[in-house]
Amino acid sequence: MSDLRVGFIGLGAMGWAMAAHLKRVGLLAGVANRSPAKAQAFATEHGVVAATPAELAKMCNVVVLCVTADADVLAVTREIAANTKPGTVVIDHSTVSSATAKQAHALMQAAGSDFLDAPVSGGVEGAKNGKLSIMLGGDAATLARVKPMLEAYGARIGHMGGIGAGQDTKAVNQVLVAGIAQAVCEGLALGEALGLDPAVLLPTLASGAAANWFLDKRGATMLRNEFGGGFKAALLHKDLRIVREVAQNAGTDHSIVDKSIGDLAKLMEQGYGDEEHSALIRLKRRKN
Repeated sequence: MSDLRVGFIGLGAMGWAMAAHLKRVGLLAGVANRSPAKAQAFATEHGVVAATPAELAKMCNVVVLCVTADADVLAVTREIAANTKPGTVVIDHSTVSSATAKQAHALMQAAGSDFLDAPVSGGVEGAKNGKLSIMLGGDAATLARVKPMLEAYGARIGHMGGIGAGQDTKAVNQVLVAGIAQAVCEGLALGEALGLDPAVLLPTLASGAAANWFLDKRGATMLRNEFGGGFKAALLHKDLRIVREVAQNAGTDHSIVDKSIGDLAKLMEQGYGDEEHSALIRLKRRKN
């Protein structure tokens, strides 16, 4: 029987599903969210406690974060560190900079506890199906302790190295995400302009060298102008600004990142920032 008692902070589209998997395996004790009403709704549905981060820190020995920005991660980690018992582990599934991960780790170390940076990939579908890829940075012994709970929603848990290595891996991941999105949206806009039948085009592409997750999950929906329910354009824009700084510091080319930041900014200016990032096809289509 596991001794893990888990609190979960951040009940967005992915966080809600991940927390539900923890409840399914009997490890979730409570939840918190920026909007308390959402935490209460989850608590009522799943039979757990709705609490503040400080309350979760006192009642749990593992606290999971799935929030939006670097400032959020640091603010919540400070609150947990000020209220926790030694030995607590904070696991951060947010996408932030590796520098932020190192700062949060220092906060928990000062409180006699630990911190793992563990961004995820796999989209809302991966969260719902419990099939996320988890990119983890931190202490191997701490990972071994919390691995049973990560397996509730992680199909693969890659230990990438020390603190910050998880976020560095996510930076690489987001370059690929952006580049694939650019290519698929541009290609399908061309197919649309040429009058090719999506019912034949998509499975034909998916059977060859062009096959990829984004084409499979978003190809049909973007051609139907359905852009809801997935990873928002504004969030990818936020991630890529972090990635650009990482690439600049590493001295590598970041032209795909720069192009994607510019295109996503255009979508946001046009009012499409809350749409799924396959809305990039809007910018690729023939202008009449």
